[in-house]
Amino acid sequence: MLRVVFMGTPDFSVPTLKAILEAGHSVVAVYAQPPRPAGRGMDVRKSPVHQFADAHGLPVLTPANFKGDAEGAEFAALGADVAVVVAYGLILPAAVLEAPRHGCLNLHASDLPRWRGAAPIQRAIMAGDRETAACVMRMDAGLDTGPVCLREPVPIGPDMSAGQLHDELASRGATLMVNALARLTAGTLRCTAQGTEGITYAAKIGKDEARIDFTRPAQAVHDHIRAFSPVPGAWLPMGNERVRVLAAIQIPGGGAPGTVLDPALTVACGTGSVQLITLQRAGKRPMPAGDFLRGFPVPPGTRLGPEAD
Repeated sequence: MLRVVFMGTPDFSVPTLKAILEAGHSVVAVYAQPPRPAGRGMDVRKSPVHQFADAHGLPVLTPANFKGDAEGAEFAALGADVAVVVAYGLILPAAVLEAPRHGCLNLHASDLPRWRGAAPIQRAIMAGDRETAACVMRMDAGLDTGPVCLREPVPIGPDMSAGQLHDELASRGATLMVNALARLTAGTLRCTAQGTEGITYAAKIGKDEARIDFTRPAQAVHDHIRAFSPVPGAWLPMGNERVRVLAAIQIPGGGAPGTVLDPALTVACGTGSVQLITLQRAGKRPMPAGDFLRGFPVPPGTRLGPEAD
């Protein structure tokens, strides 16, 4: 069994840490980003990985970064065989990458070299991709540029949300990483350099990028909505509120982009239309469109778009 340092922060990382423990490896330390204010009350909270590690009696370190010599020395002193990195969120310098005997393995949620970077799940759905992958990669100094050791394709269904794809990739990725560690133990893990074609970058989601633009084709609007569901939620202005749209379907027909076409909350797009299925007002629970409309009427002919701000 291996001496493993685990490095991760959000929900996506937890299944891999759990699987490593269940496989019998010794997790000598867990690194997570520091607790931060979160939620409506902005209470300081530990990350999901930090909470899981606490519940299982694992030592947790939360350095703000690895810019100082002390952080690197503390990491090296752990004497790890390998570091497993899953959505940790901090840049690792060369000294850290090279400290474990077998280096650092990263689980990435895309079919590398497509969608290197911070938001591969959302970018794949926004682009209309029909397949992605979970990849175990040996880390180097670049941004998701290291050689790929194991890869498992994952189909993206036409109505699959980012939340659903997130959970599927987290589950499959956990199994894939345990497989990689087993091969590492046996000396049979082989990694292949990424290709130079098809490279794309999954930039971090911008603050206002989730806003729905009904001038785009219905397919693009539909993909946009599911790419941001359930969080942060694609949104549009309605009256004086910002309303989140968590699910929609495409509908034939059309009209002026942004126009509500019927009592079922079908909205015209640049080409075609989408029917809004699940919506959420600020501070309220998500609800079906019918329930939403009973408390927030949106009559046919209403324009939803920049002019409604």
